[in-house]
Amino acid sequence: QNGVMSGLMQMLLLKVSAHITEQLGMAPGGEFREAFKEASKVPFCKFHLGDRPIPVTFKRAIAALSFWQKIKLAWGLCFLSDPISKDDVEKCKQKDLLEQMMAEMIGEFPDLHRTIVSERDIYLTYMLKQAAKQIELPRASENEPRKYIPAVVVGVVGMGHVPGIEKNWNSDLKIQEIMSVPPPSTSSKIFKFVLKATVFGLLGYGCYRIGHRTVQFVLSMPATQSYLQRLTEVPQQ
Repeated sequence: QNGVMSGLMQMLLLKVSAHITEQLGMAPGGEFREAFKEASKVPFCKFHLGDRPIPVTFKRAIAALSFWQKIKLAWGLCFLSDPISKDDVEKCKQKDLLEQMMAEMIGEFPDLHRTIVSERDIYLTYMLKQAAKQIELPRASENEPRKYIPAVVVGVVGMGHVPGIEKNWNSDLKIQEIMSVPPPSTSSKIFKFVLKATVFGLLGYGCYRIGHRTVQFVLSMPATQSYLQRLTEVPQQ
């Protein structure tokens, strides 16, 4: 539905999510589910999903990677088996260690970091600033002066996004550029064509083999041979 490469990437990331869930006994994203439950307890509270749509992030991330980087990333995700403990999660809450992990990711996949982290930092900051705008109170008449009250906003974000949000908070942000999906590259088109041709080729070959064996089986049945023998005897009579 979202494209071959985006679909494959989403399947691999779901595998990573399942691996984390198996290791820790809890699914990632629990802080967001908890925020939703708490928001439902507050009268007149509006709950807003403020992250960039996943298809846009996936397509921009895939477009930013070279063919070999895609292979390397897919290979790493397919064979992810490193154990994760709750102590490891607690260590990630330390700012220095978190920044070190982010730096390692930047060194290996700088374009991936830009699309998945840096661009989303900008998007999240923009959405938080929109939510934090002052609220205008209703007026009894047009002549009454406008009155505003500050909005009360609770933003729940991943720890890796906090430094980027702080950095971008006082900037004049425009999100049109990071919302556009670049056209597929030539290598992506070739890969897509080869993948489709391979799938349809294997499917056609499988149908041929199954059909061939089915015909052989039917012809080898005594009832079929007897019927065919009768058909050959009819012209002679």
